[in-house]
Amino acid sequence: MIRKLFYFSSPQNFYPLAGKLWPMFACLATALTVWGLWLGMFVAPTDVQQGEGYRIIYVHVPVSWMSMVIYLAMAFWALLGLTFNTRLSGMLTSALAPTGAIFAFLSLWTGALWGKPMWGTWWVWDARLTSELILLFLYLGFIALTSAIDDARRADKAGAILALVGALNVPVIYFSVKWWNTLHQGASVSLTKGSSMQQTMLEAMLIMAVAFWMYAIAMTLYRVRSIILIRERHSQWVADLPEVKAKSLEART
Repeated sequence: MIRKLFYFSSPQNFYPLAGKLWPMFACLATALTVWGLWLGMFVAPTDVQQGEGYRIIYVHVPVSWMSMVIYLAMAFWALLGLTFNTRLSGMLTSALAPTGAIFAFLSLWTGALWGKPMWGTWWVWDARLTSELILLFLYLGFIALTSAIDDARRADKAGAILALVGALNVPVIYFSVKWWNTLHQGASVSLTKGSSMQQTMLEAMLIMAVAFWMYAIAMTLYRVRSIILIRERHSQWVADLPEVKAKSLEART
C-alpha cells in the first residue's frame, strides 16, 4: 500500500489517475447536489422560529465546513511537501486553494443573506465572521504569493509555510462560538451529543456537505492536471500524451 502511494506521488503517474477519477466525483457531486437541494428546499419542514429563510443553511453550513476542511487539506499537503520534498504535494496544495477561496466567499455571502432577515444586518464584527473573513484573505494571499514567484519549487515552499501558519485560524473559526460571546448559535450537529435538528433537515444538510466534498475533490483533480501539464511541459512524457500531440498538430496546421 505504501509503495502504491509513493508510486502515485509522481506527477507522471498521478496525471492519468486524476483523469479517470475527476469525472466520477463530478457526477457524484451533481447527483448529490440535486438530491440535497430537493430535500432541503421542498421536503424539509419550515423552521418554527426562522420561517422559510432558514433554508439557506443547506448551502451556508456545508460551504463553511468545506472552507475549513480544504484549508486543513492544504496544510496537510504542505507539510507532506516540506517533509518529503514531493513535487505533487505543492501542486495539490495549489489546486485546492481556488476552490477553498470560493467556499470561504460563499460562506460569507450566504451568511450575510441569512443574517439580514435574522439579525437585521448584513455584517457584524462577530468572532466567527471575522475569522472566516481572515480565512478568505489567507486563501487569496496563498494564491497571490505562489503566483508572484516564478520558480515553482520556491513558490511551493513559500505557500506551504503560509498554509501551515494559516491553519491555526481554522480552530479559531470552529471554537469561536465557545470561546467568545458571539451572535452565532452553537453547533446543531455534534459527534458526541448527536443532532438537535429534525431528521429530514439533518439528512439534507449532510447530503449537501458530501456533495460539496465531491465537488472539491473533482475540481482539485481537474485543476491539478492542468498544473502538472504546465510544470512538466518540458518532459518527454507530456509531449507523448495524445491530447498534447493533438494540440500540437492543430497548431501546426
